[in-house]
Amino acid sequence: MADNTAPGRTSWHFWTIGVVSLLWNSIGGIDYVMTKTRNPDWLASFTPEQIAWFESFPFWANVAWALGVWGAFAGSVLLLMKKAWAYQAFAISFIGLVLASIYQFGLGNMPESLMTTGGMAFTAFLWAVAIFLVWYAGRLRKDGVLT
Repeated sequence: MADNTAPGRTSWHFWTIGVVSLLWNSIGGIDYVMTKTRNPDWLASFTPEQIAWFESFPFWANVAWALGVWGAFAGSVLLLMKKAWAYQAFAISFIGLVLASIYQFGLGNMPESLMTTGGMAFTAFLWAVAIFLVWYAGRLRKDGVLT
């Protein structure tokens, strides 16, 4: 990744992407905790059918969801700390996303009310962000920014 910053300094895109990814992945963590703790205010926008579907996830799909969320959060923190482990954390997050998506879209009989255009666009965005963060952390590791 070509960069014109002085030696020893980190580029503007590193800090921008790092902070934005931490904020973004914090939202995922909040969603996970609020859903898993059955926070009534958080779940108020969902139908009883949708809530029942969330609660019916098998153990492995819950583990995949947790890996996706917490791997991404850890990756963001490690990225900002300039640690090479950010790459592995984002890769684990991506694997979690893949497995969770297999359940959600293939095995889990997702309610039709969640299969909206907006929902599918959001899912596509999640995938794009996850792929980008794995690539970005890998590139920074290769370039020696992450140690």
